[in-house]
Amino acid sequence: MISTAPVLFDGALLRLDVKFVEGMRAHCAHWPGPLRCIVWAGKGAIPFGAEYSRDDLEFDLVILPQGARLSAEHFHGAAAVLAAADSAEVLGIVPMVRAAGAKLVFAVEYTLETRLRIVALDETRSLPRKLWSMLWNLYQEPRRRAAFKQADGVQANGYPAFDAYKALNRQTICYLDGRMRRDMIATPQEMAVRTARLRAGKPLRLVHSGRLETMKGAQDLVPVMRALRDLGVRASLDIFGAGRLGERIAQEVGRSGETIRLHDPVDFETVLVPFCRTEADLFLSCHRQADPSCTYLEAMGCGLAVAGYDNRMWQKTQHASQGGLVVPTGRPDELARKIAMWDKNREALVETTERARDFSRAHTFEQEFQRRMDHVRRISGANPKNAMESEGAPLSGDA
Repeated sequence: MISTAPVLFDGALLRLDVKFVEGMRAHCAHWPGPLRCIVWAGKGAIPFGAEYSRDDLEFDLVILPQGARLSAEHFHGAAAVLAAADSAEVLGIVPMVRAAGAKLVFAVEYTLETRLRIVALDETRSLPRKLWSMLWNLYQEPRRRAAFKQADGVQANGYPAFDAYKALNRQTICYLDGRMRRDMIATPQEMAVRTARLRAGKPLRLVHSGRLETMKGAQDLVPVMRALRDLGVRASLDIFGAGRLGERIAQEVGRSGETIRLHDPVDFETVLVPFCRTEADLFLSCHRQADPSCTYLEAMGCGLAVAGYDNRMWQKTQHASQGGLVVPTGRPDELARKIAMWDKNREALVETTERARDFSRAHTFEQEFQRRMDHVRRISGANPKNAMESEGAPLSGDA
């Protein structure tokens, strides 16, 4: 595997993103042989990271210096290569993998449209740097599309990437990335408690988690709550996250007197998921990008209906799941109006939470990783790891 995951190391200890390690362990569980992962050394902080020794890992980790190029030697002895095509460094590896006698599958998350939008909304870059980055992305896109055509398969994370690239390779599948394991999905008892509370007419409990940045739409969170107040809706909002807009949001909360609580980032599994399963009714998403945000699946797995903007990812996820509502991007007043309709029709909200949970339960962490490994295994001709996996679940969005 070739990954864009960040890595820092100091002596014997490695600092790795926890989600990356969990994902690699899932890949290992479904691959019928040894697994080697190639990454590049990083710099700066890894906010959701942890310390690992190499003995803690169930896979071989190869760390290349920043800027180092890949060669055919890196793929010697491999049956299959799964490469993260969001990194331009991997787009030229097709002949190297062919020379090694391996099959090549690319994984991709972002469309060109999303890449350009991310650059445009990046407040840390000057206008000349934005223009240069946009031109660079436009230059890389034909290379990416050509590589997909030559590969043995493509795995698209999310509906936008699948729609953008599925015509280039007949062996393209869509998967929905997320961290919700089967044992983390909201229980029937928790759903029943939430339902009883909603039917009793209690104030709506909204929750939001994520980076507090303009490109994530965090500037619209407080305006949604103000609009709900003006509509006479009794509601509270818990915000979990940090970012450049954190101080501004805290000041707005202090001035407005809204029932909003701002929390620092917390551990996903031990704090955020239990909170969402027992202390919230719906997830407020003002996300403006069409990237394959796992937040939607994770919120729905907690039994939360999602109220969000019509970026391509949430629009298609909502259509597939019927687990929330969609309004035009940048319209916090419209979000509040639709939430107010839920407030008046609690049965509709209850039904939406059930559909949301059911959809997430059909796309758990384990299921999506098994589907991905089934895909690579079939392309490579590798034998299944065990008899139970020999048939595998149907691939989500299979072309």
